[in-house]
Amino acid sequence: MVIYSDADRLELLDYGIQIPVYDSRARRTFQRLLDHPVLGPRRAEWHLAHGGQQIDRADLLRAHSSEYVARLYGGALEQEIIRTFELRDESGRPYRYDPASARRPLRELLEQALRMVSGTYQCCRQALAGGFCYYFGGGTHHAQYEAGKGFCLLNDTVIALRKLQDRGEVRNAWVIDVDAHKGDGTAAITRGDASIRTLSIHMAHGWPLDEPEHDAQGRPNPSFIPSDVDLPVAAGEEGRYLDLLAGGLERLAGLSLPDLAVVVDGADPYEHDELPSTGLLRLSLAQLLSRDLAVYEFLQRRGVPSAWLMSGGYGEKSWEVYAQFLEAVLPRRLP
Repeated sequence: MVIYSDADRLELLDYGIQIPVYDSRARRTFQRLLDHPVLGPRRAEWHLAHGGQQIDRADLLRAHSSEYVARLYGGALEQEIIRTFELRDESGRPYRYDPASARRPLRELLEQALRMVSGTYQCCRQALAGGFCYYFGGGTHHAQYEAGKGFCLLNDTVIALRKLQDRGEVRNAWVIDVDAHKGDGTAAITRGDASIRTLSIHMAHGWPLDEPEHDAQGRPNPSFIPSDVDLPVAAGEEGRYLDLLAGGLERLAGLSLPDLAVVVDGADPYEHDELPSTGLLRLSLAQLLSRDLAVYEFLQRRGVPSAWLMSGGYGEKSWEVYAQFLEAVLPRRLP
């Protein structure tokens, strides 16, 4: 029910990237579960290793353009990573990036991204088999059809769902995105695809919605393509958050029930999150537990299997959000 392996470790500082994504959020969450008086002794009943299922170029083409996939597998990979992680400013100078401090080459981030897609796919299959699964990774929801964006090289959710659809294991799916930032890539890639319905509850302002709506050539910015259910939350409206979410979930249910729901369970609305671009949404730990339990119980009541992904969470305290939810839910699922 929980997929976690040490090999999933992602510490951006290893690549010289000074963005506060630390492997401690997964490691400390897992340790908290091992220390739990009920869960610790029964680890074998809830812990799964990452199976390492192969994800190939054909899988990526279910969500991304052939031109983008070719760039990832060719000589343009490092430039795509630099652009996706915003590692250079408009003058070409390093931004939140110190190549001299890197212990691993940037190119390895593609391997990490492919491994995340694999973990998300495994999580979805496990959820279909058992009703619930939580993967300590994934949720890279900003990656667009033609390019990576917002620290996201690949849209693991759409790739995994369409692979399941291709195999006949899923017909219809929901993506419920509670990350602080709009699930823009997922909404854009699945626009017009009635087999994947999307809900995003996110900051009403700030990144990516503070970008121009059109580029210099007049092309529309895909970040403004709406989800099936969009729930923007303005700064200072945290007290309305849970009511907005409840209403949005009911609207989603009105679109027809799916075979599977993927929950993009970002911890970055947390008031202690350390990424500056999350500062317009500051939820308490108690509010975040209520958020996650509301989504979990909504899906449980309707008999919808759910696959949960960590998504965004920045800084030393993000693990607290994941740990409290799993401490509440996992004991209920043990026989």
